Amino acid sequence: MGNRFWPWLVLIVSLALAGLSIIRLEQAGAGLVTSDLAVGETPVTVVSRPDVTDAPVVVIAHGFAGSRQLMIGFAQTLAQAGYIVASYDLEGHGRNPVPMSGDVASVDGTTRLLVAELGRVIDASLGLRGANGQLALLGHSMASDIILRQAIADSRVDATVAVSMFSTAVTAQTPANLLVINGAWETALAAEALRVLRLTDPDATFDQTLGDPAAGTGRRAVLAPSVEHVGVLYAPTSMVETRNWLNAVFARPQDTPVAARGGWIALLIVSVTALAWPLARLARPLRAATPPVRLPRGAFWAATLVPTILTPLILYPFEIGFLPVLVADYLALHFALFGGIGLLFLGRAGALRWDTTGLLLALPIAVFCIGIFGGMLDIYVASFFAIGARIWIVLAIAAGAVPFMLADAYLTEAGHAPLWRVLAVRANALVSLGIATALDIEGLFFLLLILPIILLFFVLFGTLGGWIGRATQRPVAAGVGLGVFLGWALGMTFPLFAV
Repeated sequence: MGNRFWPWLVLIVSLALAGLSIIRLEQAGAGLVTSDLAVGETPVTVVSRPDVTDAPVVVIAHGFAGSRQLMIGFAQTLAQAGYIVASYDLEGHGRNPVPMSGDVASVDGTTRLLVAELGRVIDASLGLRGANGQLALLGHSMASDIILRQAIADSRVDATVAVSMFSTAVTAQTPANLLVINGAWETALAAEALRVLRLTDPDATFDQTLGDPAAGTGRRAVLAPSVEHVGVLYAPTSMVETRNWLNAVFARPQDTPVAARGGWIALLIVSVTALAWPLARLARPLRAATPPVRLPRGAFWAATLVPTILTPLILYPFEIGFLPVLVADYLALHFALFGGIGLLFLGRAGALRWDTTGLLLALPIAVFCIGIFGGMLDIYVASFFAIGARIWIVLAIAAGAVPFMLADAYLTEAGHAPLWRVLAVRANALVSLGIATALDIEGLFFLLLILPIILLFFVLFGTLGGWIGRATQRPVAAGVGLGVFLGWALGMTFPLFAV
């Protein structure tokens, strides 16, 4: 009775919490009008109150590997405050079919092209019904540099909000009315924000407003507590400070609601993930007769440490550029080689076995992860279904991600391994990518921005894989199913780039 009760309880509670989260996320945009706009090939989402007239425009740009969905909290908060908000997918990102191009290391390369795209979005946004000609820009991470350069060159820009800022363009006087927001855990970027603030006043500190926003001379830097590079996009401090800063610049009322989405998105992600536990129990009739083989300690460390060290060293001498996506081609090869070496050691130890049933089970796992979990992400978090040319990228990354996750599933014994082994396997995977980045920091710098995504993948879907593995005792099911999902997730996340 107890074994049958708990799966049903978890299923019901998970569905209830997911439904509650969706209701609260939808309520954040209640009363707002959302419409889509195309500026050339650039997709733009416009959010405003239905009765808006004589309103400033705020153009919002997301960071590297992001999309418009990541910035919904800012868009809804500012729209509720009476602004007309235009968020767009930068070239190569989200549903923008135009790839990034140019030299990513040069201001006259990719940066110049992205600034030009922002200029076109601004032109179209200032022509929207109800716009009064006043303009503010908001950008996160990579886009902070884009909006700052545009603000310095464009006299129409009245205020800028740079979230997780890094840019060499800022001076003591420009751009006008600059607010810098960082997560308190972004220590290096927080130091950069303070440096920029002290260009104006050497004694300036966080939470201190310099100059006068109403006169165009305002400057301020704040830290959102207990968040990092992504969490800063959901922090209530970020929303409140942005709203208040723009209201001070444009002399607008201060008491409008903010979109507190972060907690509800976290609850939605956890509850949708938790659905996998009772669903995994449905596969128990297909459970293998024996659990996966546990490697002796020596064989285990060989199968984890050798690929960790050898993979970046083997790939280091080669120039890798076969996919139209920044660093994804390297990541696909790294995954494939890392997983292949691990599987070779597992095979020599006699731990591998052919498993047709496990292969069949991999299909519903991939469908759940991509269709249900991915569908939730696409609506509330980030673009996840920008198919088009990306399908070939997904297939290429999945070709590497499947052996990578298959080795992970066998080394962690499909959820049966001691915790220290699980942590060692996944820590070594991240360390290997860290070594690769250190060896070629210029070419693989953007891998640093992807590492948190892979860490989150291990936390969420490593847990899910453990549930599946313990229910079925079939490493192939979780390894192949989650490998396909990892390939899909990264293929939809990495920006397109014209090679």
